[in-house]
Amino acid sequence: MQIGVVGLGRMGANISRRLMRAGHGSVVWDANPASVQGLGGEGAVAASGLADVVAKLTETPRTVWVMLPHGKITEDTIAELGNLLSPGDIIIDGGNTYYKDDVRRGQELAAKGIRYLDVGTSGGVWGLERGYCLMIGGDADAVRHLDPIFSTLAPGLGTIERTSGREGRDPRAEQGYIHAGPVGAGHFVKMIHNGIEYGMMQAMAEGFDILKGRASPKLPEAERFDLNVGDIAEVWRRGSVVTSWLLDLTASALATDEGLDGFSGHVDDSGEGRWTIEAAIEEAVPADVLAASLFVRFRSRQSHTFAEKVLSAMRFGFGGHVEAPKKG
Repeated sequence: MQIGVVGLGRMGANISRRLMRAGHGSVVWDANPASVQGLGGEGAVAASGLADVVAKLTETPRTVWVMLPHGKITEDTIAELGNLLSPGDIIIDGGNTYYKDDVRRGQELAAKGIRYLDVGTSGGVWGLERGYCLMIGGDADAVRHLDPIFSTLAPGLGTIERTSGREGRDPRAEQGYIHAGPVGAGHFVKMIHNGIEYGMMQAMAEGFDILKGRASPKLPEAERFDLNVGDIAEVWRRGSVVTSWLLDLTASALATDEGLDGFSGHVDDSGEGRWTIEAAIEEAVPADVLAASLFVRFRSRQSHTFAEKVLSAMRFGFGGHVEAPKKG
């Protein structure tokens, strides 16, 4: 199949590459000409702007995947595409958009006959090789039409043990992608995923902080342990119940820099954690851990602990997120 990809950052460029590796055609554009030229050299069709992307899409219905930061840049891009595309064409927002914005956009585009899919995309900078976990909202016919795209981007069964009792259920979930529901459902599921991620990361970071603090001279001498946190992270990866990709990333960071001196501990939040708490408030659902993990990120910008360095290391590991510079 052929697809347009707008936004060639950490994930957009690799989405295009993964599709091209499987034989799909990719028409690409980004505000950075070097990014466009680079992918053009790898086999993508380079475009000079949104209108050129649409013009160079020769298969119908035309599909454009937008992979940009949430906010004005995505709003403006999708609005412009809505004026360039034709009824039956498809716009995908694969960024971390607020699901209520999806619902509004979907309604606006439906009035023009254009189909809109919100695709929560998880996989970070590793997605090119590992694949992307996809949570899709929108028109079921559009999702079915694009199944070759989604199945290519998804990880597939891989080496993960299959879950017993899933006979007769939607097989796409085992492949790493689902049609979650109508417009907005995909980004809602991804939003909650990221909220959970905050809590899991915080628990792990605090645990390593406690381990590291056991050598404190404030403790009775007989109860002090000079623990090798890098080795602990590594042994926990081997059969413990807290084994996870986040633990893998932590072990990797500690293996090369056990004090995490390369990280300040300044931890940003990208929006989804806040939106998750807002949803919990709307539904009157207690979310103690998730709320606390969000507030810790706020505090991390004022003072830093080893736990926050662990958080920074994990964020850099899975998403390439670089710490914000210190304010003068």
